[in-house]
Amino acid sequence: MRHGTIIQIDDCLVSEEVLTEYFACDYQKCKGCCCVIGDSGAPLEECEAEAIEKNYHIFSPIMQEEGRLAVAKKGFYEIDMDGDMVTPLVPGSEECAYTLFDEEGNCFCSMERCWFQGKGDFRKPISCWLYPIRITPLSNGTRALNLHRWHICKDAFEKGKKEKIRVYEFLREPIERYFGEDFYEALVEAAKMLDSQSEA
Repeated sequence: MRHGTIIQIDDCLVSEEVLTEYFACDYQKCKGCCCVIGDSGAPLEECEAEAIEKNYHIFSPIMQEEGRLAVAKKGFYEIDMDGDMVTPLVPGSEECAYTLFDEEGNCFCSMERCWFQGKGDFRKPISCWLYPIRITPLSNGTRALNLHRWHICKDAFEKGKKEKIRVYEFLREPIERYFGEDFYEALVEAAKMLDSQSEA
């Protein structure tokens, strides 16, 4: 059901931009800088903080020393200025404590690196995996899915447009994992509807 620029699917109000805007991470250009730039850490759900604690012994050996010290001091998560649970930052920087760097300075998520190696049962926070979609709980029990625009992702928007990859298409795997396959199919149908209306 469409309400102006909002598409309602189940209990989610989806911004039209999620379906019409183009996006595809361009890691060769950004080097994973979203993990080291920002006002606070990655938003966490309570179950994710528990999963990080459970798997910490698996990925902590490949974290930067500064990251391990940050976790030892702050814990597996911290509360940011908005009162949200987020991953801890390395003191004096904007760097997520759970990052790791290769010899060329490329930034990676230590959790995801271990997950790809078949170690642990937690890949990474859904807020990271779903980016640039942001989920905001609303007072009436629904959730808003909005497109977040960040200057450091300028190349990703350009790459997506060049390769004709929509935001929801690029994020198919995390969307299906978090919301389910039926939800993704509903997004596909909604995108088709919007396309047909724009062509009319």
